[in-house]
Amino acid sequence: MTKEYINEARAKVIVIGGPTASGKTDLAVHLAQNLNGEIVSADSMQIYRFMDIGTAKPTLEEQRGIPHHMIDIIDPDEAFSVAEYKKMAEEKIKDIISRGKIPIVAGGTGLYLNALIYNIQFSKTQSDWEFRERMHELAKEKGAEYLHEKLRQADPVSASLIHPNNIVRVIRALEVFETTKRPISEHQIESRVNPPEYDYKVFGLYVDREVLYKRIDARVDKMMEMGLIKEVEGLLEKGYTKNSLALQAIGYKELIAAMENKYSFDEAVGRIKLGTRHYAKRQLTWFKKIEGIIWMDTLAVDSWAMLKIFMDALNKEGQSSKIIP
Repeated sequence: MTKEYINEARAKVIVIGGPTASGKTDLAVHLAQNLNGEIVSADSMQIYRFMDIGTAKPTLEEQRGIPHHMIDIIDPDEAFSVAEYKKMAEEKIKDIISRGKIPIVAGGTGLYLNALIYNIQFSKTQSDWEFRERMHELAKEKGAEYLHEKLRQADPVSASLIHPNNIVRVIRALEVFETTKRPISEHQIESRVNPPEYDYKVFGLYVDREVLYKRIDARVDKMMEMGLIKEVEGLLEKGYTKNSLALQAIGYKELIAAMENKYSFDEAVGRIKLGTRHYAKRQLTWFKKIEGIIWMDTLAVDSWAMLKIFMDALNKEGQSSKIIP
């Protein structure tokens, strides 16, 4: 099957998306073991070094010998754009294919997946560093929500897709609007003119909401047992602060606030669980907009049945219709 796969005009790439705690990592590893594949992460938090527990980064044991790419590539205070992700991920995909293996892109960051699936060419608008600095100062003075409201007024489409706490992307969207007088969402739509180099087979993992929320709660409890507080303390000892982009993520910002005695650690855990649930909900909303995504109910299909579905997809041209077993 691998030889047939490599000889096709457009090599196929499996994409596994879905909300946090839906089982993406386990499924991706299972597929890689059975399809001679390697995994390319599409998680905007697992790119950071020193942040293993709070990002649910797969351990060496969980990776089960399967190479994982796009993990641990930058430090927590470094900026990393979607454009940079796309460039690096496509290089990894090309390398995996050149070695006769199947790339399996797995993760829950919709922006990363869209960049690959739709071959988005990111805006080449000139950077306005003075504008960026003004926006950063505004965020410090009036808060992230204030800045996000400015974006909502200028570009409601982008505002609905970018979390208020992701100040870097909020400012970039505002910058594009400031310099071009057009929303960044319009630039991105126009950038999809050329088809992607690879034939992406996109699968979404569906989990009953009540089950998903229980999994999220259990995952957060496990993170705490594994030493998430010590991980956060270690990051602060290394010199990173609550203003570092990565430490504004769910799980880290709440514990830092507890360390500052803004509320108890028990309340911090509750906030992490609630924030993660809301994040999962936004992820599902995002993935539902992906054209031709194949939905799979992970509670209704066993692993071998899933493997057959993926193998069938690799042998078909184009994208299948939605499937929810």
